[in-house]
Amino acid sequence: MDDQTRIELEAAAFRRLQKHLMDDRAEVQNIDMMNLAGFCRNCLSRWYQEAAAEKGIEMSKAEARESFYGMPYDTWKAEFQTEATAEQKAAFEKAHRAHD
Repeated sequence: MDDQTRIELEAAAFRRLQKHLMDDRAEVQNIDMMNLAGFCRNCLSRWYQEAAAEKGIEMSKAEARESFYGMPYDTWKAEFQTEATAEQKAAFEKAHRAHD
């Protein structure tokens, strides 16, 4: 497989992951993703921002999030994010203490 085809396939897989997280599984909370997988939508938007920076493209955190979420982050939070439960917060603390 040539490099261009590989890049196109990787980009297609990323777009499908993005669509899945935004359209098909919007009810899944970022904290649950962090607790189970160690990354969330915000991580993906940060990685997008970092990739842009590697190419010399300036992109703010807000711009990266809007690009990934397809809307301003505050709008996403208002529509889809719920308050984390005590259990979710405890699991988050436990998971992240293990990595310190």
